[in-house]
Amino acid sequence: MQNPKRENRQRVANIVLENRNFFKELVAITFNVNDKVSVKAAWILEWICTHHQLNWMIPHLDEFSAKINTLQFDSAIRPCAKICEHLATAYYAKTDNDIKKNLTAKHINAMVVTGFDWLITPQKIAVRAYTMNTLYLFGLEKDWIHPELKHLIETKIIHESKGTKARGKHIINLIEKHEKSLK
Repeated sequence: MQNPKRENRQRVANIVLENRNFFKELVAITFNVNDKVSVKAAWILEWICTHHQLNWMIPHLDEFSAKINTLQFDSAIRPCAKICEHLATAYYAKTDNDIKKNLTAKHINAMVVTGFDWLITPQKIAVRAYTMNTLYLFGLEKDWIHPELKHLIETKIIHESKGTKARGKHIINLIEKHEKSLK
């Protein structure tokens, strides 16, 4: 695959979708963090999780959550941040699903810790946006997340790009709305 164009990601994703055994290798390659091919694997992993089979991540949640903090390339962090957002969204979906049944406190804690690391280190706008959403969702159950997230947004993120500022304001509004609903 030469570049992350939609048709290239779909073409390679189709190969994996036709042989589910390749998915395990895709996850492994994504976390071979010293090899730049890991970036391309992360693109395909995110494409499959977004457009086809998020549930295929279930057998790999231990590896995914344990290794997301090891990612080094910006272009691999962004797709994995998006996968974290998808997992959080599925976990908090109103309907019962397999992600909700299989995502453990250990997996969530690893994504939360890594998410805060991504917010306090220089990252691209998309990583920050996906991560703020993920942390907001996991903060619905973990009391300490929303105050920490709100503080980070108000003191750091709000002073960055227009995109992160807008997403930050949106997340603060959601947090405040949630706080009011608890009273």
